[in-house]
Amino acid sequence: MTTLKVHNIETAPEGSKPLLENSEKAFGRIPGLHGVLAGAPKILEAYQTLHSLFVESSFNEEELTVVWQTINVEHACHYCVPAHTGIAKMMKVDDKITEALRNETPLEDSKLEALRTMTLSIVRNRGNVSEADLNAFYTAGYAEAQVLEIILGLSQKTISNYVNHIANTPVDSEFKKFEWTKENVVA
Repeated sequence: MTTLKVHNIETAPEGSKPLLENSEKAFGRIPGLHGVLAGAPKILEAYQTLHSLFVESSFNEEELTVVWQTINVEHACHYCVPAHTGIAKMMKVDDKITEALRNETPLEDSKLEALRTMTLSIVRNRGNVSEADLNAFYTAGYAEAQVLEIILGLSQKTISNYVNHIANTPVDSEFKKFEWTKENVVA
């Protein structure tokens, strides 16, 4: 099992120290993922920037959760699924949405299900989505801007999911109660 160092402010390269200080201010602690990303200051900066941009997109909290968690589950990220379960709770996202995403079952809300389906299509087909996929997404009430914003979210999640796979990042203590593995999906 591969592991990468989880840095703190003292052990991080100079370029990462102010970024980790920002993480500590924002979260009251340094998330394990941020500690790993600190090993290369520019990837930590890129991740934090992509996160801010995605949160500022046109998606509401439920939609952000759908995009993030759909990607996390598809990529089988042992760290991000529990983290985003806790984050969804903090954002007051309905537990039914989170559980459906974690278990890869359709969402009750047809618009959110269209978002989940489009996100999966983009991920699984590496962006080669069909005209039918796009039309179904638009018919559900989304526009071209949201297709692009899904890709923004995917950019952020690709960094975190891939790094967590390589680093075997330990799940933060706050999120341990939400631990998840792809093998335990209840379909």
